Amino acid sequence: MLRIVFMGTPDFAERSLEKVYEAGHKIEAVVTNMDKPKGRGMKMIASPVKQFAIEKGLKIYQPQKVRNNPEFIEEIKNINPDVICVVAYGKILPKELLDIPKLGCINVHGSLLPKYRGAAPIQWAVLNGDKTTGITTMYMNEGMDTGDMILKEEVEIGADETTGELWDRLADIGAKLLIETLELIEKGKALREKQGEDFTLAPMLNKEMAKIDWENKKAVEIKNLVRGLNPIMGAYSYINGKKIKFWRVDVISEKELEKEFPELGEYKYKMPNIEAGTVLFSNAKKGLYIKANDGIIKVLEIQGENAKKMSINDFLRGNKIDVGEMFK
Repeated sequence: MLRIVFMGTPDFAERSLEKVYEAGHKIEAVVTNMDKPKGRGMKMIASPVKQFAIEKGLKIYQPQKVRNNPEFIEEIKNINPDVICVVAYGKILPKELLDIPKLGCINVHGSLLPKYRGAAPIQWAVLNGDKTTGITTMYMNEGMDTGDMILKEEVEIGADETTGELWDRLADIGAKLLIETLELIEKGKALREKQGEDFTLAPMLNKEMAKIDWENKKAVEIKNLVRGLNPIMGAYSYINGKKIKFWRVDVISEKELEKEFPELGEYKYKMPNIEAGTVLFSNAKKGLYIKANDGIIKVLEIQGENAKKMSINDFLRGNKIDVGEMFK
């Protein structure tokens, strides 16, 4: 069994830590980000990785920074691990730390490298409407996700799958692949595959991108934005000055809308001139339908200001949205 220092923070990393623990490797220390305030009371909350480490009685480090932190580096040198496992830790590691373990620093990355190097590979795969993605394990170097690859596993992305749902699936696959990678390293059979230069980046998300651009985006791009930002922040739009978050939507054609609502047939000739973002149908029983540039957005789950997310039917029972009003 290997002597390991594990570095990670969110639930995605906790799955890997759990599997490493169950596999019997000796976890000498767990390194995670500092506790953060959360909720209305701003109570300090430990990361999922820290919570697991506490439960299992593992030694925990929470350095505010790892660069230019000689005391922390010295602590890890004294531990002298065989391997450092890094899974969604959230900080770039300096060379002096990468050089410590004799068998290398191993990273679990949420994409099929070299595609989507960076902080948000899972989110961007969904935002871009990709059909497939996966997990890559690799040896770390000083670059951002540029190290030699070890193992890969590809998965299909569902047409309606959200970032949160894909995140959970890939967390399990990443944990499994990490154990397989450690077995190969322990046996001296881990191969190194250089990454090509045909790479793409997956930068951190920002709040500005969450606003729906009805004027310029296609219907499927709006759907991908909604599912890509679920559950991180939610895509949003304004109607009558009120901010509405969209959590789940679907795309239908004008023919499908007409089949659902035959009474709209007589207004079919007007459709090309209706602005994107216009409410075409709003009913507590049948839902909310909004005009997009090249199709119709069928709203499934929504959230009003200072309210909980809910199904569109429940929302419309207590909130009035009229046909002809516009989301902006």
